[in-house]
Amino acid sequence: MDAAVRQLVWHRAGDRCEYCRLPQATASAFTFHVEHIRARQHGGGDEPLNLALACPDCNRHKGPNLSAIDPETLAVVSLFHPRENSWNEHFAMVGARIEGITAVGRATAELLDMNNDERVEMRAELQNCGEMQVVSRMRSPVAAGMILFRDSTVGWWIFGGGRPISLTR
Repeated sequence: MDAAVRQLVWHRAGDRCEYCRLPQATASAFTFHVEHIRARQHGGGDEPLNLALACPDCNRHKGPNLSAIDPETLAVVSLFHPRENSWNEHFAMVGARIEGITAVGRATAELLDMNNDERVEMRAELQNCGEMQVVSRMRSPVAAGMILFRDSTVGWWIFGGGRPISLTR
């Protein structure tokens, strides 16, 4: 793949992992990868619509996988596809955890090990330094008895006790 395509992928992603949203600037010890969403072994090519920017952890865990098991329903579902899916429709940043809010989000978060202790701790440190946005400090909207409501014009509202608690975009 040529340098212009690589540059396009980096620019389009805003220098962030398109899966876990880790900013490259905060991870100077390693370089992010331009990865194939659909691996070459499954017929994927080097066209920009099949490429995503991924941190080494997400890229390593994703590998050539196209699907995973939703831990809630045990159904086999497609993984999050950065070119076809909206991050905010499948995930919510809850404190330093990335919560899957759909089957695709849950399966992707589980397969990519997005919430292992080290990664959650790193996101918490970045949030404390202002390098990553904090959406909510509660554990999980579902575990905390919260309700997620999608407003197509602004994003996700998290409700608790009948009133809005926070808004994610």
